Amino acid sequence: MKKASIALLAAGIAFGSMAGTAMAATTLERTVDSVIGVDYRWGGTTTDGFDCSGFTSYIFKKLGVDLPHQSKAQAKMGVKVGRDELRPGDLVFFNTSGSGISHVGIYMGNDEIAHSSSKHGVRISSMSDSYYTKRYVTARRILGSEAYAKFATEAPKVVESAKEAAAAKEKAPAPVVVTVTNPADPVASATEEAELAAEEAQENAVQEETAPLAE
Repeated sequence: MKKASIALLAAGIAFGSMAGTAMAATTLERTVDSVIGVDYRWGGTTTDGFDCSGFTSYIFKKLGVDLPHQSKAQAKMGVKVGRDELRPGDLVFFNTSGSGISHVGIYMGNDEIAHSSSKHGVRISSMSDSYYTKRYVTARRILGSEAYAKFATEAPKVVESAKEAAAAKEKAPAPVVVTVTNPADPVASATEEAELAAEEAQENAVQEETAPLAE
């Protein structure tokens, strides 16, 4: 039973490692993940606490983009995109006060946003929730194509690299195996054997010529 438990544990660790490799996080995801759970604080712009626009400005500053600390001002940045055109890194805006844009979050893909909620702090929420669906106003694209590719798309997976390495290995010619008497110096070994054989033959011939005649 103990051996079986160890085997299952090892298999679980191996699977977890493979899953982590296959699902490599983007720079945007890692940056957001690092502050999930940070408390909400009115006017906050640091990990001591964020308000909604303080959170988005903090994340984008980590990506090299400066944003103003106000949701309405951020709604004037970048270019406008449609609800059905959203991609990770886009800013999404909501009217939660009844008097225009008052909340902002970062679209993370799969209809989810990262934002600093006044009740729960930094968290991930679904835009499909009725609360956000009813209050959605607009979205702005802040990251250009180059920045999007760098920060919001997955890096090449190790699994793919391994496949490429295996394919290259299959295409490579098989190594030629040579068996020699003296692996350290095969040429010298072969030459030495030939010289010894020649010397031995010569010595035999001399001995035959100089041998005394039988009486």
